[in-house]
Amino acid sequence: QVQLVESGGGLVQPGGSLRLSCSASARTFTPYTMAWFRQAPGREREFVAAINWSGSSTKYADSVKGRFTISTDNAKNTLYLQMNSLKPEDAAVYYCAAEIHRPWHPAAAANEYDYWGQGTQVTVSS
Repeated sequence: QVQLVESGGGLVQPGGSLRLSCSASARTFTPYTMAWFRQAPGREREFVAAINWSGSSTKYADSVKGRFTISTDNAKNTLYLQMNSLKPEDAAVYYCAAEIHRPWHPAAAANEYDYWGQGTQVTVSS
């Protein structure tokens, strides 16, 4: 059983930066695709970014392109999301997700993923 644990959320001013981490607690963990989603109050869970486990392929939502960077550290079984130039509309609970059945399948639909973390809150406010 894979457990995903996010960390790194917090309060940041507009224009600031945060780095989120997602650690996988499994002895062997080789997902095909890892992703970040976010969910603001009253809104559906929204795709943010995805990466294959080797880190050679990425996909971003238009709303975060050029500001967010997704990456992996395979040796640490960890996924990252570097978020720069944060805006108030980026505020949400951020979730990491893993897809283990289909090679490089950066789906924007949340139900395409097999494992989820519990989420970490990001607040962007002055």
